[in-house]
Amino acid sequence: MPGTGEPMGEALEIRRATAGDREAAVRLLAAQLAEHDIPAPRPQLEKAIDGMLAREERGAILLALRDGAPIGLAVMSQTWTVEHGGTAMWLDELYIEPAHRGGGIGARLLDAVVAEAQRRGARALDLEVTADHARAANLYARRGFQRHDRVRWVLRLT
Repeated sequence: MPGTGEPMGEALEIRRATAGDREAAVRLLAAQLAEHDIPAPRPQLEKAIDGMLAREERGAILLALRDGAPIGLAVMSQTWTVEHGGTAMWLDELYIEPAHRGGGIGARLLDAVVAEAQRRGARALDLEVTADHARAANLYARRGFQRHDRVRWVLRLT
């Protein structure tokens, strides 16, 4: 039954995405951004995913698969920061298809993100949540993330 957790007999796997997972990653990211009304043309998503998959030092895409079918992903970018005194990771996206939410998959995917950040020697893991996304904020708070009082700003460069 959708949204009620992980049914018995269905295997959940979380692993790093490979070039063969490109289409699944594009599909999941497009769904994530559409859910939040964030415009992201397919060529832009493809370029971002291709760049991430081509060079490990840029970060990682982790896929959550149920019985081999991709149902969620996390995209994390690696950066070097003064604030954290070295390598840090930015959790750019974490998404679980709506039919699979509510069963702890997001928490398991987030745990895999933390493990990947630690494997890379990151000193911190940063992310953002929209003010009205309480479900996501609760997940991060349960996993020990602390809310910043800062407001994020952006200047798009063309």
